[in-house]
Amino acid sequence: MAHYQISVDSELLHQLFDGDEGVAKLVESVLNQVLQAQVTEHLKAQPYERTQDRLGYRNGYRQREMKTRVGTLELRVPRVRDGSFSTDLFERYQRSERALLAALMEMVINGVSTRKVRRITEQLCGTSFSKSTVSELCKTLDPQVSEWNERPLGAKRFPFVIVDAMQLKVRQCGRVVPQSALIAVGVNEDGYREVLGIRIGDSESEATWSEFFRWLHGRGLQGVDLVVSDHHGGLVNAVKRHFQGVTWQRCQVHLTTNILDACPKRYQRALKAKLRLMFEAPDMETARRLRDDIMAEFADKAPRSMDILEAGFEDAMAVMTLPEPYRRRLRSTNGLERLNREVRRRERVIGIFPSVESALRLLGALLMEQDEEWAAGRLYFRMERYWEQVRGASDCPSALKRSETTAA
Repeated sequence: MAHYQISVDSELLHQLFDGDEGVAKLVESVLNQVLQAQVTEHLKAQPYERTQDRLGYRNGYRQREMKTRVGTLELRVPRVRDGSFSTDLFERYQRSERALLAALMEMVINGVSTRKVRRITEQLCGTSFSKSTVSELCKTLDPQVSEWNERPLGAKRFPFVIVDAMQLKVRQCGRVVPQSALIAVGVNEDGYREVLGIRIGDSESEATWSEFFRWLHGRGLQGVDLVVSDHHGGLVNAVKRHFQGVTWQRCQVHLTTNILDACPKRYQRALKAKLRLMFEAPDMETARRLRDDIMAEFADKAPRSMDILEAGFEDAMAVMTLPEPYRRRLRSTNGLERLNREVRRRERVIGIFPSVESALRLLGALLMEQDEEWAAGRLYFRMERYWEQVRGASDCPSALKRSETTAA
């Protein structure tokens, strides 16, 4: 990472407190100094410096406008005689920011925005936009998102896959219709998380989820041993159809919510505490004993809740077939839902997307950024104990096949 020395004069500092114009002047000064530092680094020499390491000579400047959230900046881009100098400074906008701007601009252009959205657009971009401007912006962003979202997955195995959906509002044929953004996250064989992909469909039906899973398999998704999701009927049926022989883990958080919703309010706190102890049990024998105690205590107080607990217990405890270090993070869809909340925070600015393409552009760019952060970040799991278990169960159809004791 390059480091630059930046100087700011006192007059500019005083202007900083005069509103957005002062901020714009400060940013403009900093970026112009960065450009000077970059051309100096490129030429291996300061202006008028005599050195044997010099690789060329300056040849004046060209003016370049850069539109930012704080206003339009006037930048002086250095030129060199042989034309060899170029800077990536103008391409360093976050993809998600560009997608957000594109969606907002598209709303204004198509006449579906409110005055508030128009105000936000002008504040973000500092100018108004034509259709050609939006088109050019989308041309640079869409191929990047599409290439990432369609990338092959077959180079690695993904033992753990978490799937979830979030609801969107999209304008189609002059009316607003609900759409579902289907998202899958996987943990690869090395222990890193990856966003496997996103598709936008009309609903969370079995057919929509089936199409999503076929798409993932077609890109090479392989080696799946555990799929984590909520209990949505269409999703569960699609998982069973397209991941035969794979263990399905029902999200414990969703199951807890379902149980508590069916419980009289005066018993909810006590029941929730006991459910937590059950889900955190060190082994299945203890978990079953705690379940039986809960059902005996609440059979008369909350019979509907106990029916839900009895029906969902085995699927919610499927993660117990894994070594203990993997259970906490794979017993629910919370990890993916945190990602969804971050996406939702940015998506909420728009409210109603002007098109499916606009929604896929913004959400894809956000997920692409998160995927890159995970790839360069820490391991999500150390996989040694998992692969030891796989080797020990190599004669089973699945490394996570339940033992007779677990299935009892």
